[in-house]
Amino acid sequence: MSELTLTVMRLGFLAVLWLFVIVAVQVIRSDLFGTRVTQRGSARRGAPDRPQAQQRQSAPPPQRQQSGGRGRRGAPTKLVVSEGTLTGTTVALQGQTITLGRAHDSTIVLDDDYASSRHARIYPDRDGQWIVEDLGSTNGTYLDRNRLTTPTPIPLGAPIRIGKTVIELRK
Repeated sequence: MSELTLTVMRLGFLAVLWLFVIVAVQVIRSDLFGTRVTQRGSARRGAPDRPQAQQRQSAPPPQRQQSGGRGRRGAPTKLVVSEGTLTGTTVALQGQTITLGRAHDSTIVLDDDYASSRHARIYPDRDGQWIVEDLGSTNGTYLDRNRLTTPTPIPLGAPIRIGKTVIELRK
């Protein structure tokens, strides 16, 4: 084998090795810090700056219906974590999107090996109904023992399971 061929093979091997290192660092970085998700349209307009999960056991705000003047009777006012490491955490439903996952900027940060960085989101539709959507997670999001494949309305009190964490909408 000629000296030139051997040198080209060494440089090629070195390039592939550095490519592997760069990809590995990017994977670790995205796992630790998550990816940035930008909100479109008016869904982010009224959201506060600090995470809602810090408002443990707070009194719910007056219920508003988005299309009408008064709130719907029997509409949920809070999101409660009923199982998992965050049991007892309450998030007041104020019409903003609630994100769930391991990412540090999620509304509810899940310390669970079975949760993705951006696992799921819960948001209100135009009729005041709350919708849960899986964001392409590996282990899935379950609503009342059914794995979600499309955005689905959440009945009052139905368990939403993400790994070991169970969340419910309550009055």
